[in-house]
Amino acid sequence: MTVKVVVVVRRAEGLSRDEFIQRWIDEHPAFVRRLPGVRGYRQSLAIQHRRAWPFDGMAEIEFDSVGSVARAFDSDEAKALFAHENHFIGSLDWFISHEAIVVPLEEAEGDPAWRSSASPI
Repeated sequence: MTVKVVVVVRRAEGLSRDEFIQRWIDEHPAFVRRLPGVRGYRQSLAIQHRRAWPFDGMAEIEFDSVGSVARAFDSDEAKALFAHENHFIGSLDWFISHEAIVVPLEEAEGDPAWRSSASPI
């Protein structure tokens, strides 16, 4: 079973949303790809909204095991990744997780009750 490092990020103070997007979405994936043992990487950018969100985005980095996470983040590649993060991340929180699929996408798409209960963004 794979594990994920789930990270919620806040952009650095004084950094515009566009600058944050350019550094995090355009540049940062190249640093993540270089981590040894990485199996997948997803980013979720907070939408612009009238409400101020507590985070600017969330990322998931997938590995084969907790040991793989430890080796990846103890590598020279991780040092380069952390140095890059210093240019655009003000703060972050993270944890390691196992994913549990509660409602498979195929079931949700075919269930009218699921669709009607979903609130629009």
